[in-house]
Amino acid sequence: MRPDGREPHVIRPVTIEPDFIRYPEGSVLYRAGDTVVLCNASVLDRTAPFLRGTGEGWVTAEYAMLPRATDTRSDRDVTRGHPSGRSQEIQRLIGRALRAAVRRELLGERTLTIDCDVLQADGSTRTAAISGGWIALVLALGRMHEQGLLPAWPLVEQVAGVAVGLVGGEARVDLDYGEDFDCDVDLNLVFTGDGRLIEVQGTAEGEAFSRTQLEALLDVGWRAAQQVVAKQQEVVTPRLERLGLALP
Repeated sequence: MRPDGREPHVIRPVTIEPDFIRYPEGSVLYRAGDTVVLCNASVLDRTAPFLRGTGEGWVTAEYAMLPRATDTRSDRDVTRGHPSGRSQEIQRLIGRALRAAVRRELLGERTLTIDCDVLQADGSTRTAAISGGWIALVLALGRMHEQGLLPAWPLVEQVAGVAVGLVGGEARVDLDYGEDFDCDVDLNLVFTGDGRLIEVQGTAEGEAFSRTQLEALLDVGWRAAQQVVAKQQEVVTPRLERLGLALP
């Protein structure tokens, strides 16, 4: 039995509050159990330097954890003068995942920057940032559509992230901090809405794991991702329908 009584394939309760901040084009407060991430999407009137003159846009992300998001205080990245190695690795993951969601040639020479700030951390923060960041991205695209900035609807994929672990030989999803600390295998998965994989990040924390165990982790991960996908759709589908748009 898991500490909170969940079945191995069941995610923690998810609550999503859209429009949490009034200024960004897309804003979401995403809660997964005791993990809380604020995701803000901003539309910038410039593309990445290497895309200038191509007519193509860019999607990127930044990730940070507040100093007291955990049980001990950590320094802000600005204090160190640069993002930590962990922050850089995670924000690159978020950026890669969300770029898979859009046709960037339809954005024009604009950048959508997704800022993911962890207000409270209890495991699975990067996957919560991906799932919440996708919602913020869609809300920002909807705003661009309303403003007549898009020649066509650029959204091509729904994107959901889930963390999976092997704990005591059992494949479990959406690990909290205690389970993540004790797991033998740590796997971060990014799925499309129809079950294809965008990214697989996996590490054996102790002994190597088998291909059979990997299959079990992928299977339970997709079962979890379907629950995340449903929660995302509860938020974005009514918004898109009001604009005459639909999910891919």
